[in-house]
Amino acid sequence: MTEQQQPPSPAPDLWTTVDALWRWLEQNQPVGGREGLLLRVLKLSEEVGEVAEAVIGATGQNPRKGRSHTWDDVQAELCDVVITALVALRTLTPEPRGVLEGHVGRVAGRSL
Repeated sequence: MTEQQQPPSPAPDLWTTVDALWRWLEQNQPVGGREGLLLRVLKLSEEVGEVAEAVIGATGQNPRKGRSHTWDDVQAELCDVVITALVALRTLTPEPRGVLEGHVGRVAGRSL
């Protein structure tokens, strides 16, 4: 490896990152308490709307805008939904990983 090339940095641990984002939001939220919690959960609706906008843009369904997005944009917006949901879950419980894994197990058990 030359001096200019840096080794790729390891991917951050998902749950460590979720917890760090949660702490950052807790320290910087303009509205706290129950209202802050509700607003954090409502943020999911905003993010889902951005997924819909990206899908409409990727398919060109808005004749006024044409193809304004790509499927890569849709993927990024879906990731934003997942991140927002995980941070909201962390807001409700200090053990979001266990809650999610338990729920996924129950869904898989009844579906697969």
